[in-house]
Amino acid sequence: MPSVRFRLNGVELEIDADPDRSLLDILRGHLGMTGPHFGCGAGECGACNVIVGDRAISACDTPLWSVADKDVTTIEGLGTSERPHPLQRAFIAEQALQCGYCVSGILISAAALLKRNPSPTSREVKEALDRNLCRCGSHNRMVRAVLRAAEEMAAG
Repeated sequence: MPSVRFRLNGVELEIDADPDRSLLDILRGHLGMTGPHFGCGAGECGACNVIVGDRAISACDTPLWSVADKDVTTIEGLGTSERPHPLQRAFIAEQALQCGYCVSGILISAAALLKRNPSPTSREVKEALDRNLCRCGSHNRMVRAVLRAAEEMAAG
């Protein structure tokens, strides 16, 4: 079986697996990462989003081979309970989560946006989160949380 090397949350990995398997399958099944969720299986809902480079991508329809020699970040690599990422703190402060199923993908989409654009407008945040489905109706609070995190990150 061929192996694929990539960095997951800053750790160099070499995975012996079918390179055509989905990244989500490898992350959840092989590596035990539970943050990226299986939602639609078609790259349409954002529940499985991870960051590759500086972009949020859906891991459910991304083949393992496509992340060879790249940096992959899951929600587990965003922050810790001891040192949460500013986005995680802002989502808590703004009460921007309900059931939680979509939140890891939304946080990842927001983190990718802030990597590319540290001072987004409300419209840019909405556009970045547009592909993330949330049925709980927390979108306005999520946008406020992302803007709050951007301000915190800019302040240092």
